Amino acid sequence: MFDRLTALIVDEGKWFPTSMGLALLSVSILLYRLRDSDLPARQRITAAMNLFFGVTIGTMAFGHLLAVTTKPALGTLRGSVLLFYAIGIVLAVPSWLLIRHARQLVASDSDLGSKTIVLNVWLGLTLLALGLPNLPLAVPALFNIGYQLHSRRALGWAIVGVAVVLNIGLFVASLFFLMSGQTFEQFSGME
Repeated sequence: MFDRLTALIVDEGKWFPTSMGLALLSVSILLYRLRDSDLPARQRITAAMNLFFGVTIGTMAFGHLLAVTTKPALGTLRGSVLLFYAIGIVLAVPSWLLIRHARQLVASDSDLGSKTIVLNVWLGLTLLALGLPNLPLAVPALFNIGYQLHSRRALGWAIVGVAVVLNIGLFVASLFFLMSGQTFEQFSGME
């Protein structure tokens, strides 16, 4: 039992589809709770998009930190423990702040647009700073910023539509990654 749990924790291929599934569940719960709300659609959509991005990256950051904590005990961590912890923390902090921010978006009448932009820029740039293979993971930040800044209804719906298609594509890609049985480095051609 312990061996299976440990294998699950350190298997990076399982964290991405799990995080996207958890993000979808979180957004579904949010939208269900708001179904009879007078909250404007734009505010609901902004909260949902930011919650999805925050939960996806936040869950992956948690998984990363959990794996970094587990792998030294197994003797399978290659590299600096401190560096790997730092990577997990620099992803966890802005993503968890983005999750909190999404909750504030539905609970407040205040204009939180600038905070939405700052948190998405922070998380998107952090992902890109950690390497170009993270570009697909950073793209939702651009959609969140674009949606926040749009001024035409048709453009807003186009942004949402493309964001949904992208996230479905990322989820499908994560399932291929999961089924490949490879490490991230092997799958992306880095190893």
